[in-house]
Amino acid sequence: MHFEVLVEDQSGSIVVDHALRAILGENGENHTWKMHGYRGLGRIPKDLRTRTDRTNRLLLEQLPRVLRGYGKSLQRESAVVVVVVDLDDRDCMAFKRDLLDVLEGCTPRPRTIVRIAIEEIEAWLLGDGKAVAAAYPGAKKSVLAKYSQDSICGTWELLGDAVVAGGSAQLKKAGWPAAGAAKCEWAEKISPLLDPRRNQSPSFQAFRDGVRRLAAGGRGSAAVLSGQRPPSATLPPT
Repeated sequence: MHFEVLVEDQSGSIVVDHALRAILGENGENHTWKMHGYRGLGRIPKDLRTRTDRTNRLLLEQLPRVLRGYGKSLQRESAVVVVVVDLDDRDCMAFKRDLLDVLEGCTPRPRTIVRIAIEEIEAWLLGDGKAVAAAYPGAKKSVLAKYSQDSICGTWELLGDAVVAGGSAQLKKAGWPAAGAAKCEWAEKISPLLDPRRNQSPSFQAFRDGVRRLAAGGRGSAAVLSGQRPPSATLPPT
């Protein structure tokens, strides 16, 4: 199976790349994938047929055009598009519907799965406490103990409070480049140590299980899942 993977930012791309290695083996052994990291999430255009500037590297703003392109070019049974986005502070069900609308606007539709990290991709790192502890032996256990998996709590800030001197407040004071660099560092150090079998993040588990199904030859069309499985009447099954 070949996977074309769209991720909203650099740190997320690092996490997803290492997660795929842990789930599927090394890239090129039994399966292949190509990572496409963007520079932020942005918003889905109101008019899905609007021509977008290709230099605009915001994932949602490019998503209608990119999926239409894959619908025309990726017509093979052994290839699939994987879209990974953060929920942030959005309404989960409304966001899922919006993402499905984009896919349903493609003729033909590319074979696609969409996975939503709740609240942020750092939830997938925090889902494996042993990996966090191995990467950061000095991490503050009292801070990590406060975390409720896949909760809306300021996920990256909590991880920053646990592993950075001065915590997330220090990163915010230094400005976004510092926070972005820190997120990439966490991704580089923690994600190679992730064990898909023990990861407690429901949204990671949805990603893991969807990828495994496809790699095993399972059929998939459009599936938008987070940590909680939506009603089948609302979204198609995976």
